[in-house]
Amino acid sequence: MDDEVVQRVFEGRDYLQQPATSAASSSSSSSILQSLPLHVSFDHGYYLLVKAIQELREKKEGLVTVGIGGPSGSGKTSLADKVASVIGCTVIQMENYRDGVDEGNDLDSIDFGSLILNLEDLMNGKDAVMPLFDFQEKRRVGSKTIKSSSVGVVIVDGTYALHSKLRSLLDIRVAVVGGVHFSLLSKVQHDIGDSHSLDSLIDSIFPMFRKHIEPDLHHAQIRINNSFVCSIREPIYKLKCESESPNDNSTYSFNGNDSQMDNFIEMYLRPPSAREEARISDWIKMRQSGIRYYLSLGDQRFVDKNYIIRPKAEFEVGRMTLGGLLALGYIVVVSYKRASKTVYDGNISVSLETIDTLGRTFIVFRGTDRKVIGAEVRRIGIKGPWITKSYLELILESRSVPRLNTPPPLVQASSVEGQEKLVTAPKPIRVTPDLVNKLEDINQPWTRSPTKTKMEPVLAPWRLISLGPSQVDTAADSSAFRGPLQLAPMPDSYDLDRGLLLSVQAIQVLLENKGFPVIVGIGGPSGSGKTSLAHKMANIVGCEVISLETYYRSENVKDFNYEDFSAIDQSLLSENIDDLRNHRRTKVPIFDLESCSRTGFKELQVSEDCGVVIFEGVYALHPDIRKSLDVWIAVVGGVHSHLIARVQRDKNRLGHYISQNEIMMTVFPMFQEHIEPHLVHAHVKIRNDFDPVLSPESSLFVLKSNKQVAYQDILKILDQTKFCSSVQKFTDIYLRLPGTPSNGHLSESECIRVRLCEGRFALLIREPIREGNFIIQPKVDFDISISTVAGLLNFGYQAVAYIEASALIYQDGKILIEVDHLQDVPGPYLQIKGTNREVVATAGSTLNLDGSYTTKSYLQIILESLPPFERSSSGIHVKQAARLQELVEFIQSQGGGSVAESLPSRGSFPMEGVIEDMQSRIRRLERWHTINTVLWTFLMSALIGYSLYQRRRR
Repeated sequence: MDDEVVQRVFEGRDYLQQPATSAASSSSSSSILQSLPLHVSFDHGYYLLVKAIQELREKKEGLVTVGIGGPSGSGKTSLADKVASVIGCTVIQMENYRDGVDEGNDLDSIDFGSLILNLEDLMNGKDAVMPLFDFQEKRRVGSKTIKSSSVGVVIVDGTYALHSKLRSLLDIRVAVVGGVHFSLLSKVQHDIGDSHSLDSLIDSIFPMFRKHIEPDLHHAQIRINNSFVCSIREPIYKLKCESESPNDNSTYSFNGNDSQMDNFIEMYLRPPSAREEARISDWIKMRQSGIRYYLSLGDQRFVDKNYIIRPKAEFEVGRMTLGGLLALGYIVVVSYKRASKTVYDGNISVSLETIDTLGRTFIVFRGTDRKVIGAEVRRIGIKGPWITKSYLELILESRSVPRLNTPPPLVQASSVEGQEKLVTAPKPIRVTPDLVNKLEDINQPWTRSPTKTKMEPVLAPWRLISLGPSQVDTAADSSAFRGPLQLAPMPDSYDLDRGLLLSVQAIQVLLENKGFPVIVGIGGPSGSGKTSLAHKMANIVGCEVISLETYYRSENVKDFNYEDFSAIDQSLLSENIDDLRNHRRTKVPIFDLESCSRTGFKELQVSEDCGVVIFEGVYALHPDIRKSLDVWIAVVGGVHSHLIARVQRDKNRLGHYISQNEIMMTVFPMFQEHIEPHLVHAHVKIRNDFDPVLSPESSLFVLKSNKQVAYQDILKILDQTKFCSSVQKFTDIYLRLPGTPSNGHLSESECIRVRLCEGRFALLIREPIREGNFIIQPKVDFDISISTVAGLLNFGYQAVAYIEASALIYQDGKILIEVDHLQDVPGPYLQIKGTNREVVATAGSTLNLDGSYTTKSYLQIILESLPPFERSSSGIHVKQAARLQELVEFIQSQGGGSVAESLPSRGSFPMEGVIEDMQSRIRRLERWHTINTVLWTFLMSALIGYSLYQRRRR
């Protein structure tokens, strides 16, 4: 799909034969790219921009220039940094080209002449000297030389990056709107009502936008609507206590050269219509650092035990935004100065912060890993007392103002059932196959609102329902387990970031009001993102996650078909929840999907330190389960919706229109009848539009080589204290619709890849990004059921290729090294994987792999290794064709029963004798796999032990 977009962008251009012209004299209409108004999400825009740069770099000689423009707080800098981390290009910040202190006229303060000269020098193969601007000192403090020989792509990032003075120099023009820009407009509209028009609010809060910024954005070829506001997917954890002295140097050298000095002015603005006792979460926070201003919408932190947990929710805005808010009636309630000395120690920062209004100094530990912060605090021997109140709350308390973050008021309601009837069922995301979204409201420009017709809703606080004695009797089916104090469901559905924030807040509210334990259920279709959400919540709250898959009874599970509710051991699940509810130690089962058997139990008990347990699974919100749970969370979307869109697109390309409802009934046969009805009653309904390939947040950098590496050399680059190894076998099946347009060769981009590994089916519907020596692939897999694979086969997809392989995996938490042995391919392939590009590259260099890397997929490697006369019509070795047919028949026999019932016109499935034969073959393969796993594990353990023994002898 995205390759077609890029082709449409480049349509009608001959890059290699384009006449050379002076960059200064060429007009914006002669840009390499055709103007194509793509209105896309942030993640999709990131992916399209990377693909466009790669395509253009191949077809154009010389430097590729990109401009990313948009209002302050829209997320353009974040986009530029994420693209640069993949492409490895140079980012030029327009803010460094200020020629003086900003007095409010941003456009006139930019030295366009110097910027244009730098770009022209780079385009002509000359080095460029870029100025550096210090925002604390409010002046230019030096310069930086950009070597033209090391630059292939340059990104200009700034509010005016698409200005007419620069457009003629840009090959790709990208506009980013949204982020805090839209969110602040939505917040102000909510606070002051309809007394001001949208244009009036824009002119007040962002006075430069309509006149000087918005007109330039319409010249963009890729237009991104950034719905991101705040995210606790990767939150900041803080531990704070009062310092013994303002110059506490007992452990860290705060006065050394490595320390960073900052001075901030922080102020909180109360809405004009709010009462003095309004909750501080309704206030707007502004932070001034030199001539820079940063905004966040209220106090969005929450506290778990001694930790303060904050989302990434602060964005830069212009100085005039503060004046505009004051002109609209916002009142500065609290203002204070914060002087900070900070040192960075590996993965955490330690700061001494002095608050002038309080006259007190605090030591603050910050980081993205809760466990690392806790370990560092224990190492240096600080025991608190820990302070979980914000500086704002401490200041208000010093003024004898009561704490404002009180729990939500209790709301009397007729019954829980009455509340549930008011909630509509969350529908799966219907992703339109059209690449260019039509404007829903032509009267509102795309630059004004992310939803065109309305702003995103402001998150409402949680309400609790208090049931009286008579109401408890009428709702005994649920309150007997959950108690008389229950959550009132949220009426709206939310994206992943807002849903995650609301879910964590719901847990906090229940812990404050009813104590522990709080038992959470996360339900939704396969591939919707339940497991990822559960583990993100667990990382924040610090709790256990239990998958309902562990409650399967082997005698009730048909081969690889785990979507049958009767397969769950409901009696054991009920017993475990009852034990947890009554603070008793309980034994949770362990289930091995590969052998389809229960292999043991693990003990679990809730306590005040860990009072939350999360159950996640397809049927977590089934009536028989949810009655025992406190928080009900429904997740739809993810690969569930992306697969529907992919099937619809493939069918449309062949001229066959098919409705999304028919696709869902075939590919997800259990969803509408057995899963979706349970999601109606969720307290939080989440629309997960996350795509692991598109999202820069899920990037896993991979280097692949077929060069032989000794086991001892692999051990040397891994941390022996965290080292672990394992063995896996996997089978990849590639599905493609007959008649799909191709260049005569089978390619991964034309196929849907289904991986069978350890009893699970995982889906990949989009080809990963390849850049230089790196393959940038998702670090998460979305599991699907065997009935989904059977549904694809029933839709006409054909299995055109398959790969069998075994993998030896070594990892230490930072990098993972995988040695893959592919069937019928001489010699293994080694893959180095990690989330840090530089760490992965260093590991490859240490293993002397430089110059041997390949970015080809295993499918491409195998096809290229086969002589033409040994291939079948599908491009696969003749000897493997029979095995592939066996796999297809087995999948259809096990996953196709419910599909056949919903589509009676489909052909019949193989006879019972064939089914039994396929099952026996699979069981023999499983037994052989188990033996191999044991032997490999024993061998690896022996080698590691011998290596350590030899090292000690030396």
